[in-house]
Amino acid sequence: MITVLLLVLSNVFMTFAWYGHLKYGHHWPLWKAIVISWAIALLEYCLAVPANRFGYGQFSGFQLKIIQEVVTLIVFIVFATTFLKEKVAWNYLVAFAFLGVAAFFAFAFKAPGPAAGTIVQGGSWP
Repeated sequence: MITVLLLVLSNVFMTFAWYGHLKYGHHWPLWKAIVISWAIALLEYCLAVPANRFGYGQFSGFQLKIIQEVVTLIVFIVFATTFLKEKVAWNYLVAFAFLGVAAFFAFAFKAPGPAAGTIVQGGSWP
């Protein structure tokens, strides 16, 4: 659960880093938008890296990526509707539903574990 919580928090920072300047930063020079976005993204990395470290072993790398993408979409829907004041169209909902089906298939069946010789949290190299 800590993995998902950290991924949610990291995605909030990353969404603001990537898209926050679209609402208020139009008058900024591009270099300033990039520097501010990188500063915000640093916080995102400080949360995403531990999330993936803690989660690896409980989840495969593929599953971690799929969790991250689903979290990204949920965070972005909230961001786009509340911060950017955009409406969610039916075709976006259908696309998100298909991604939800993809996530179901990623978790509904037993996935192979990490490759031999891979460091798992609390583990070591063979």
